[in-house]
Amino acid sequence: MWSDRTGRSHSWQHRRSNPDELKARAVRLYRESDPQPTIRKLAEQLGVHHEALRNWIRQVEADVGERDDGPRPAMVAENRALKKRGVELERVNEILRSASAYFASVLGPTRR
Repeated sequence: MWSDRTGRSHSWQHRRSNPDELKARAVRLYRESDPQPTIRKLAEQLGVHHEALRNWIRQVEADVGERDDGPRPAMVAENRALKKRGVELERVNEILRSASAYFASVLGPTRR
């Protein structure tokens, strides 16, 4: 539980982000338990949403190579870099369009 500025108490499932320690502990509890508890039951015990816990478990499994259906961390990093590059190229293209329009207006109609 945590309290906001107004003093109201909230459970972790209402926060946008969960502390990394909680994520690591929750995944470790799930993976090391024998027999493995249901995700819903463990999430309820920890005070997190069951889908959040399911996503954390899937991400760890993908990170260690146990799952093939999720993106690998290297692929995620590459996608971020490519998106950043695309944004930069769009910005450069807009500058070039503006410069082209400016010079076209200054130089007047093209000569034949």
